[in-house]
Amino acid sequence: MIKQGLLNEFDYEAENTRKLLNSIPDSALDYRPQPQLWSVGQLASHIAEVYNWYDGTFNTDNFDMGTYSYDKGDISRASNIVEKFEENVKKAREILANSDESTYMNNWSMGANGQTFIGPAPRIAMVRSLLYNHLYHHRGELVAHLRASGNKVPGLYGPTYEESHGK
Repeated sequence: MIKQGLLNEFDYEAENTRKLLNSIPDSALDYRPQPQLWSVGQLASHIAEVYNWYDGTFNTDNFDMGTYSYDKGDISRASNIVEKFEENVKKAREILANSDESTYMNNWSMGANGQTFIGPAPRIAMVRSLLYNHLYHHRGELVAHLRASGNKVPGLYGPTYEESHGK
């Protein structure tokens, strides 16, 4: 029952993420509102990467970032980021669909080099926090970056101001 709720949200929010990533023009990829912040391209690539964390979250009790490896590919084009997102989201959905609900309350942690920096906490709490809420946080940042760079964004939970006012 919990899994079905997670799958429903996953599907709905993956579509929102898809709409947002597809709205990024190549001309915005290098934009960053402040020097210390990620660029639009880096942020979009990280959003796509979060879907690659499903295996380490659902299928291990300790996600070791010290041994984690991820090839983000060429992020110089928005279409490449969308392609990586599509690849990752497909795998993530399969992992979630095949997950064992009886493990959702098992303790889970994330660390590197012998140090734990997240958890231990029930896996389901980390799924909600690390995989879902973390993603939504970065999508919000991406929306702000795109708007600040003069680009339009799609409505994710209803029409945007521009959409509702014909602009």
